[in-house]
Amino acid sequence: MDAGLKRELEEKVRAGERLSREDGIALYACDDLAWLGGLAHEVRTRKNGDVVHFNVNRHLNMTNVCTASCAYCSFQRKPGEKDAYTMRIEEAVRLAKAMEGENLTELHIVNGLHPNLPWRYYPRSLKALKEALPQVSLKAFTATEIHHFEKISGLTADEILDELIEAGLESLTGGGAEIFDWEVRQHIVDHDTHWEDWSRIHRLAHAKGLKTPCTMLYGHIEEPRHRVDHVLRLRELQDETGGFQVFIPLRYQHDFVDMKDGKVRNRLQARTTMATGAEALKTFAVSRLLFDNVPHVKVFWVMHGVQTAQLALNHGADDMDGSVVEYKITHDADNYGTPNKLTRDDLLGLIRDAGFRPVERNTRYEIIREYEGPDPALRESPQPMRV
Repeated sequence: MDAGLKRELEEKVRAGERLSREDGIALYACDDLAWLGGLAHEVRTRKNGDVVHFNVNRHLNMTNVCTASCAYCSFQRKPGEKDAYTMRIEEAVRLAKAMEGENLTELHIVNGLHPNLPWRYYPRSLKALKEALPQVSLKAFTATEIHHFEKISGLTADEILDELIEAGLESLTGGGAEIFDWEVRQHIVDHDTHWEDWSRIHRLAHAKGLKTPCTMLYGHIEEPRHRVDHVLRLRELQDETGGFQVFIPLRYQHDFVDMKDGKVRNRLQARTTMATGAEALKTFAVSRLLFDNVPHVKVFWVMHGVQTAQLALNHGADDMDGSVVEYKITHDADNYGTPNKLTRDDLLGLIRDAGFRPVERNTRYEIIREYEGPDPALRESPQPMRV
């Protein structure tokens, strides 16, 4: 990128002027990661100071049986397959109760699109989980799942969301977005929930007072222009509803772990390479710069590795996803030895080690507790990138 264009983009960012599609594509073409990260860090610091948010959460996947066979997905199983499972509601509650320690604040629930489970299973599950864990927020179901519920119930998404909220739902999850552009989407997604329905369902959720995350799966067969298009669609919806709290870039992963039955379900990996750490950091930086109306950008350490996640905090991210424990959708696919679990103390240490001040939040980004940052008296104490 020539010096003149760099100055022009710097001026737009510092003046708070909205970046265009062409600006986003130009930023992805820039090979000066230090400059790009520094500019994104300015925006991140202006919005969130030296804070890194985190929460104490657990993931619960009540079934992996799914009618879809999305090209990137290693989680799904067909009925009768060796590792297919579906939990009884009592089993899901028992498992969730076992996760209750460490002052758990959020349960994150995503499932396959089960062909036979009745619609009532889902609100009953939430109601039972909320009764068992009344202090825990239920972040549950992708827009794809809500669309599936419409088909199996005969109800509208409006009615479905009302029932789920009454049962205890506090937020949808951001999944099912992947890449919205049809040029790419038709090759990676094997269900019929696309931009029109995904945005319709989140728009409805926002109208009902829910705050939701939004995501993007990157680093597979898409090009930078598709990532820019994806973010700008979400940015336009955010202009309309204001309901997105956080944007989460999710790094596409190859299937190294989930091959116990010898079957590789990820059909993309034969013709793809995973995004490098530098590409991941560029994606965080460009996303932060383009997505000017969302307050937070989260790095999901499970899909990026701990070290890349720490670096992302200096490239636009201000949230480090929670303590997790078990993540069945993808895990350790990068072979970096990503742990199964990070405790609250682990997260505090990682955030301070990256030079930031940890703040524990709940699902709605309300502050639960603020912690001390790195000890400035220590000679080796890290500091955030200066802006």
